[in-house]
Amino acid sequence: MQAPGHSDTVLVVDDEPDSLRMLTAILERAEMSVLVATSGEAALELLNNIVPDLILMDAVMPGMDGFETTQKIKSRPATASIPVIFMTGLTESEHVVEAFEVGGVDYVRKPVDLKELLARVRVHMAQGRAVHASITSLDATDRLILATDAQGRLLWCTPRAEKAIARMSPGWQRDQAALPGEIRSQIERLLSKEEAGGSVRVKQVKGDGELEMVVVAHYREDEVLIRLSEVDPDQDLARLQDRLPLTHREAEVLLWVSYGKPNRVISDVLQISPRTVTKHLERIFDKIGVETRSAAAAVAIRMLGQ
Repeated sequence: MQAPGHSDTVLVVDDEPDSLRMLTAILERAEMSVLVATSGEAALELLNNIVPDLILMDAVMPGMDGFETTQKIKSRPATASIPVIFMTGLTESEHVVEAFEVGGVDYVRKPVDLKELLARVRVHMAQGRAVHASITSLDATDRLILATDAQGRLLWCTPRAEKAIARMSPGWQRDQAALPGEIRSQIERLLSKEEAGGSVRVKQVKGDGELEMVVVAHYREDEVLIRLSEVDPDQDLARLQDRLPLTHREAEVLLWVSYGKPNRVISDVLQISPRTVTKHLERIFDKIGVETRSAAAAVAIRMLGQ
């Protein structure tokens, strides 16, 4: 649920009344809605019901401090993409490092320079909205995409990705804080140096299908986009042969093209030369009436989705 009233909503988490009054006044003068929490626990409770555009987080509070609170906020897929700016009077560099390590996007020193604060709030609010718009767009295009941090912890995923993961691990939902164990361990492999540029797969609990995961991009410093593909070569090959005028070998080549594999990989999988793969692709283009590899892949994906 989005906050009512103004379109720009900031949650201020601070245990000092004077600081809260000052920050509320300056933000409201800038025509922003302000939500207030006086502890980390209160902030987490509030976030169960409403999602602000940005959070101003006091680093040092009694009980649950700002670092722990932010870590919990970032562990929830529903709130992971909210930008968090730390406010701190601490000068030690390790506290600044910790602020970024738990998911903060910026920090300001206390006493706060109000003009500087407003400038930072506006910049990070705009960036946060851009991220939210990107996620919404991926949801709308029905893609199988998820995002994790650099350690493989889930940040968000699209509805189709949620369904695909649930087929691997029945009962799993994207509002859970953690990915299923086998998928998490394979993503950790994928993000390791040894697996850079490769892919990993997880086998279905029931059936012969697999879930393949490939890194698309490092979207931000600590956010990795991963594309999922549900792979069942025998079943998919039979579908392509049934729905397209292709030979068995041509259908095999097109199938691996639809899985996003380059010619050299298809050559290894099918144990044929790259030149032969190219020749098959030329015949496939002619038979299904397309001119490019991406168009051929789109046809195959559409056939497999029917």
